[in-house]
Formats: sequence, C-alpha cells, structure tokens
Amino acid sequence: MKKIIEWFKAHKPTKRRLIQLYAALLFNANLKGFGNGRIYQGPLKNICTPGLNCYSCPGASGSCPVGALQNAMASTDKRAPYYIFGILLLYGFLLGRWICGFLCPFGLIQELLHKIKTPKIKKGKLTRILSYFKYVVLVVFCVISPLMYMLRDFPLPAFCKYICPAGTLEGAIGLLSNQVNESSFRMLGPLFTWKFLLMVSFLVGAVFIYRIFCRFLCPLGALYGLFNKISMFGIKLEKSKCTDCGRCISTCKMDIRHVGDAECISCGECINVCPTKAITWKGSKPMLAPNEIEGVTPEVAERIANEHNEKLEKRNRIIKICIGASMAVLLGAALIYYNLIDVAPGTEPTPPVTDDGGGAPEEQITVGWNVGNQCVELELPQLNENKDAFSETYSISQTRGKVTVINFWYTYCGPCVQEMPHFAEIAKEYGDSVAITAIHADAPGWDALAIEFVNEKWADYNINFAYDTNNAYYEQLGGDGSYPRTLVLDADGIVVSVYPGSITYNELKQAIETALKN
Repeated sequence: MKKIIEWFKAHKPTKRRLIQLYAALLFNANLKGFGNGRIYQGPLKNICTPGLNCYSCPGASGSCPVGALQNAMASTDKRAPYYIFGILLLYGFLLGRWICGFLCPFGLIQELLHKIKTPKIKKGKLTRILSYFKYVVLVVFCVISPLMYMLRDFPLPAFCKYICPAGTLEGAIGLLSNQVNESSFRMLGPLFTWKFLLMVSFLVGAVFIYRIFCRFLCPLGALYGLFNKISMFGIKLEKSKCTDCGRCISTCKMDIRHVGDAECISCGECINVCPTKAITWKGSKPMLAPNEIEGVTPEVAERIANEHNEKLEKRNRIIKICIGASMAVLLGAALIYYNLIDVAPGTEPTPPVTDDGGGAPEEQITVGWNVGNQCVELELPQLNENKDAFSETYSISQTRGKVTVINFWYTYCGPCVQEMPHFAEIAKEYGDSVAITAIHADAPGWDALAIEFVNEKWADYNINFAYDTNNAYYEQLGGDGSYPRTLVLDADGIVVSVYPGSITYNELKQAIETALKN
C-alpha cells in the first residue's frame, strides 16, 4: 500500500495538467453529443474557444477559431471578419501562446502521447527551421486559399479540409464511432483516407517528437506567437538577473531561441530551473527579500520581509480559492446547460434514411402526402419573387404530380456549392416535369447569408430556394448531420432515391429517370 501511495505522489498531475484537463472538458461540455452522435448547434456555438478544438466534435461547446477564421475569409457577410479578427486579437493580447500550453485540447493529447516511454527526437537546427513552416500554413491554407476559392464561387476552409488532425480525430472519428452515423461511412473517399493517414502520422509522431503538430504546422500557434512579447499573461525574463547560463533554453522542449519568444508556450518549466530567478510570470510580484530593505538593522529587515511574505501568501490563497470556485461554477453551469437545459433542434438523434448503395432506400418513405392523399408535410419559408426575403411559404404539395428533388445545403459547404449547377442544368433540361427545391440549413444569421449568396451566384437558376427553420425538415427526412443531402421523390411523394453526400449530374439524372418511370 505504501508503494502505491508513493507511486501516486510521484505521478500526481501538475497544476498545468489539471488546467489542461479542465479546459478540454469545458470546451467539450456537450457530453450528450458523444452518446447521441450529434453536433451541438445551439446559440453558444457562435463563441470561439481559444484552442484548437473542432467544431464538428460531438462534445464541442463552441467553434474552432481556425475554422471560423477561414469561413470569415470566404464569407460574403462583411460583419463576420470583424468578429473573428476581434476575438483572435483579444485572445492574443491577453494570453498569447499561453493558450497553447494550457488551453488547447489537441496540445494536451500530444503531450500525453509523448509520455509513452520511447526514444525521443531532441530539438536542433532542423526542428528550429521546420518551426517556421506553420507560418506558411497560416498564410496559405487559412488566408490565401479561402480568399481565392471565394472568388471562384464557393468557400474552401483549406486547412480544415486538407490538414487539420484535430478535425479528423475529434470531428470525423468522433461522429463515425457512433452507430447513429453509420450511414455516413458511404460518404468517405480519398480525401478522408488522406486526412486519416495524416492524423495517424501526427499522433505517432507526437510519441517521439514533443508537440510535433504545434511546433511545425499549427496556424493557431503561429498566430498567437506573434503576441507573446506584448501579451498580458505568460512568462517574462528580467535581463538584469540573467547570467546566460542557458538552462532555460536546454530545458525547454519547444524550439525557442530565448524565453518568451514566438515559439514559447509559457508552460513555466524554465522558471523552476533558473538559478537566479530571472524568469517569472507576467503580473506576479516578486517576494521581498531581507537584503532588499535598506536603512534598518538585519533583524528588522527580516521581520518586515516575513510579514510581507505572509501577506502575499494570504493574498495568494484567497485568489486561488476565488479562481478555483469560479472555475468550478463555470464548468458546472456549462455541463448543466449543454446536457440538461439546451435542447436546440439539431442536437437530438433522429433515425437516418439508409441507402443500399443503388439509390433506393431500404424502406419507402411518404413525404407530403400518402396514398390516400392525406397531407402530412411541413411548411417552410421560401424566397419571394424579388429574392430579398424568405417571406413566401413552401409546401411540397405544390409540386404534387411532378418528380420532386429536395437538396439540403448551406453556403459554407464546398461540395454543396459545387454541385448546385447540376440541379440548375436538370431544371433547365426537364422543365415543368421536375421540381427542384434547395433547402438551406438553419443557424443564426444564415438566412440573410443565404439570400445574399443566392442573389450573387444563382439568381438565374430555375430552382426554388427555401430555408429550413430549426432544421426541422432535414430532421424529418432522415438527416444525420452531414451535408449535402439529396432526395428524389416520385409523383406520389414517395422517396425513391437518397444521396447522403455529393451527387453527380449522371447520378441525379438516373434517379430522376427512375422516378419518372414510376
């Protein structure tokens, strides 16, 4: 028993590790999402968390700042960039890369993997050179690419789509591991294979190289590093006390050139090894030593210093208690809100419409009316003739007697935007015999964004554009959280084809021909 106690004492988590675990739980407070396999889409999802934590993670309580930055770059809504830029500036000025060392869930995962006992690759000239590559990733994948593709009619969150291992691990794997999302497996292709292999490479690499992704590729770390010298919190070096012994540089596992530079994540390990106590936390007050008091006897100086130190210790205890209590209250409130109070549409599980690979669902679904002509449909707001508001009412019974195509999309979905010309071509080719309705997903502010996007890109398309209030229609028609999603209904309102994911022109045409024959 004594050995067990000693082992726990030797391996008890540090304060930094406890803060990391706390942040990971707070930023993924939607625990019910892991159970029902759904993404939280409530109003608080508009808030950006400081660290790298995927929006699509079932537990994610907020948005990832990297994803929000890319969407802001590609958005036609001019207000969006100001919001995300302001948030990133606020985080940078307040905390800098302290966020990386204390508040990033993916950074925590890498550190835990690095604890596995294996030979480690130490830092050197090569790793210091490679550390600059994350700035290339920031500029190319998070700024230039989204802007370039926005000019080509659809947004492209390049970093999230092609690189981000956190998105693959937390988002894709987190959702696919739930049986509710089993139908999404048929949507996987070469891109997912690439990202999965990339994720595995980073996770394996983290075992041998400390924070491999943070050091060489993370655009968020690159951005926050620019604020390290001016951030309000972090670590600082008093040059007057420094003897240039080099212990801080050799102890640090990051590729720093000096304490507090752009590569420093403010983990604080260098504070403990500095022999002259030249490294301290920003904002902390140094303890008053006896030899710093002049004009009094040594005995009086020691007494004054002891009294001062006692006051500091008492103040620090009070501060720690207040901070600890506030953190506990915040975490408790978040867990209660996300798991017991918030029941926003889109967060509860719904039975998916399954597809057997040939386009025909396993079970026919009647939408809008049944054989007895009884209407069982929902009504949606649709664009009026001027295309300036969702003020008209869309009802599927309006297309009764025609083959009807229903497509679920949203502006930030690259595949959704890419395939929309297929629907326009079908509408032109088949005329009045086929009715096509594109239903935009619901989120705060997305109705205005959809109107602006449609008028700018597709004003001449012979497609009915509707808006899925609270995503209710998507839920009723078996949506499982993935976009785009297309359904083809015959003249009797029976779903004859379901396409989760992108659809080609030939697939759409074949499904329509099948429906027309029925």
